Amino acid sequence: MERYIFSNLISWVEMQRRKPLLLRGARQVGKTWLVEKLARDKFEFYLKVDFEENSELVSLFSGDLNPQKICSDLELRTGIDIIAGKTLLFFDEIQVCPRAIMALRYFYEKMPELHVIAAGSLLEFAFSEISFPVGRIQSMEVHPMNFSEFLLASNYGKAAEICNIQISAVSTSIHEFLLEQLRIYWLIGGMPECVKEYVNTKSLKKATEVQDEICETYRLDFNKYKPKTDINCLNAVFSTIATNVGKQIKYTGLAVDFTIPTIKKAYESLLLARIAKKVKSLSNIGIPLDVYASDKKFKNIFLDIGLMNRVMGIDYNEALSHKNLLAIYRGQLAEQFVGQEFAAATNNQLYYWARNAKNSNAEIDYLMIFDGMIYPVEVKDGPSGKLRSLHLYRETYQPSWSVVFHTGQTGVLENEKIVFLPIYFAGAFAQFGINFGSFNKTSI
Repeated sequence: MERYIFSNLISWVEMQRRKPLLLRGARQVGKTWLVEKLARDKFEFYLKVDFEENSELVSLFSGDLNPQKICSDLELRTGIDIIAGKTLLFFDEIQVCPRAIMALRYFYEKMPELHVIAAGSLLEFAFSEISFPVGRIQSMEVHPMNFSEFLLASNYGKAAEICNIQISAVSTSIHEFLLEQLRIYWLIGGMPECVKEYVNTKSLKKATEVQDEICETYRLDFNKYKPKTDINCLNAVFSTIATNVGKQIKYTGLAVDFTIPTIKKAYESLLLARIAKKVKSLSNIGIPLDVYASDKKFKNIFLDIGLMNRVMGIDYNEALSHKNLLAIYRGQLAEQFVGQEFAAATNNQLYYWARNAKNSNAEIDYLMIFDGMIYPVEVKDGPSGKLRSLHLYRETYQPSWSVVFHTGQTGVLENEKIVFLPIYFAGAFAQFGINFGSFNKTSI
């Protein structure tokens, strides 16, 4: 399956001022697969050190972290040559050996010509135990497959291209086809093994069995979180963040029968494991957004929309037959999808606006910045008259343009400066923005 991030890996290989590369991301998003494909395509030799599978190799990093000595020992133990420019050295599940993370700085300083990649699914937990080699390594974040990558895997290359370039209007037949595929993606999600199973079998049932296996793997990982976190609380928060996507919550709403410090610790552990992503709340707007963000109120998106479905226990037959795509599960799948596409495209912190007024429930789903301008983004289905929160936001902050994702075609309300985009363009919007001027002569 094709992953867009692979081109970034190729660029890393060809860099003159290259540093060891740290691949970050949740378990089973495809980090190891990407490295193995890179090794096949670009290198003569490939040496993989999996610290979970071969725990005895941890001892190689217990003393001197001299990279020449480490490479010599690895060659002796594996029989694989480590030659700069010809060998890709890969440290997998490196969080098991925190000193190996520390060693990356010495590979950069003493063997910069050697291609070294490290990856792990619980990396952030290891960082608290070591002095992180800031400035000595590069990082890339690997996300679940986005909608365009799902289309590529399904052999719909032209459709994938439409969703991965500058936004332009499409025909009615293409629009309906993309919405049909989007419905399937919302159920399958973007975890590579789930996508592969569905593409090979066209069976939702088999794909959901893989989803269940992945969810169980995440739960089993709870025992590895450092410092130790209450397992029962982790399980409760794990389920709650999936069922409450799009809802503003506080720590007390994430679990019952646990103290706030215990709940907060569990929640922050799931953030570190990349299972959830916090969407920060703002009641006042300014740049940088994080200065205005609240620590007390927030929303979440789950790692993957398909896994979210399984944790929620959504009725797949209802989802497949529901006429209004954006109304499935009270619109939570739509908001999850847009947030997931935004996160994969930008790697940036996500924000939303919530009016700070008594008895007010006015919210804007997301805020995006392009060229120093803040654009409110809503995920809605319906005419402009139903966009009460957006109109209130516009009256208060007077943005140059606003964006609404819906299931209809591309269009604009010129007088109100609101652009309507098909929801399958969420990823393209996050990557390329939009030429608002090109919609001036369009109406909706």
